[in-house]
Amino acid sequence: MPNVRTIDAPRSAPQADASTRRIWLAAWPVTAVFVLSNAATPLYVLWQRDIGFSRGTLTVIFAFYIVGLLGSLLVSGVLSDRLGRRPVLLPALVLALVACGVFATATTVGMLIVARLLTGIAVGATVSAGMAAVTDVAGPSRRRLAALLASSAMVFGAGLGPFLAGALSEGLPAPTTTVFAVEAVVLATAGLAVMRLPRPRPSVPATRSWVRVPGVPRESAMRLALGIAVFAPGITATSFVLSLGPSLLSGLLGTDNRIVAGGTAFVMFAAATGVQFTVQRLPRRTILLAGAAATTASMAALVTAVHGSSAAALVASAALAGAGQGMGQLGGLSLLNSAVPPCRLAEANAAFNIGGYVPAGLLPVTAGYLSDAVGLTTGATLFAAVLAALAVIGGLLVAAGRRHLEG
Repeated sequence: MPNVRTIDAPRSAPQADASTRRIWLAAWPVTAVFVLSNAATPLYVLWQRDIGFSRGTLTVIFAFYIVGLLGSLLVSGVLSDRLGRRPVLLPALVLALVACGVFATATTVGMLIVARLLTGIAVGATVSAGMAAVTDVAGPSRRRLAALLASSAMVFGAGLGPFLAGALSEGLPAPTTTVFAVEAVVLATAGLAVMRLPRPRPSVPATRSWVRVPGVPRESAMRLALGIAVFAPGITATSFVLSLGPSLLSGLLGTDNRIVAGGTAFVMFAAATGVQFTVQRLPRRTILLAGAAATTASMAALVTAVHGSSAAALVASAALAGAGQGMGQLGGLSLLNSAVPPCRLAEANAAFNIGGYVPAGLLPVTAGYLSDAVGLTTGATLFAAVLAALAVIGGLLVAAGRRHLEG
């Protein structure tokens, strides 16, 4: 038998009957980092005005967030499972604070790219280690609740960021500086929450590479695939709204008001949060099927919005996209939490998010440059058709995979 080095568990592991308040506290760092992830969304119109760049360049700036996130996911899940949650989360919060400083002083496209890259790295570490920490605190008897609260913390933060940024930037001087100064305070409170986390360090083999494409145990592979099949189209839809939504609103409403742009993103992620609490007791298969249907309906509403110049249809598309992501995320995380052992859970979270964020980075960038070439209406229509097809395929796979979704 090969030699296997293990890391001993701590002297005090988290209790199985942890209170819901303690679980929420463990989820706060996830919320805080995801506030940063989308805080720049309503501010891009300011940077476009002051720096000057196209819609295609805007989606590239957004995509560097995905690059940082994916690179982080290749490492952070394995590190978290081997070293513990704190050694991954604390450096992630430091990087997030640095990103705040770069955003606050950005005067070039390059600085925006650096800030988005650092944000992506911080987010990648947080979705791996932070969401696993929530499950650690909840204990083995409350894994489904842990999946709900971790997923809700993520989408709530993602929606709160642009809403706060839009409101603060419209009402206060030096908008970009003010927004990211406030976010720095939020991140500091998250650091205090991380220091209160328990210190479980599961026993894991030390013979495998520290940097690798994350995965799950073989018996959980189909659960991972089915979760990604619904989550990926959902998060790609929300990524499109975040990257090009302000441009669409500007065309449909003739306004660059940042509260409107931030409010649209907030509606999207409020839907993603609320729908998870609404469907939490339904079977996982039902949740995933509903998520695929919501994403498909979102794309139909997007086509209606761009062809009918309907702002109401665009808001409906954003809300449905949020619901699609929320249900795909909850269903997928719940599947993994129910089957993957704690010593592989952060890695499993990383694998799940890689599956979602790869198309979420590629497709909106393609749509952005396509929109520059053929017009926003045609570009958005083609994007909607492709994504709707992917959502339908995901739903069909879930419908055919009943036996992998039970238990």
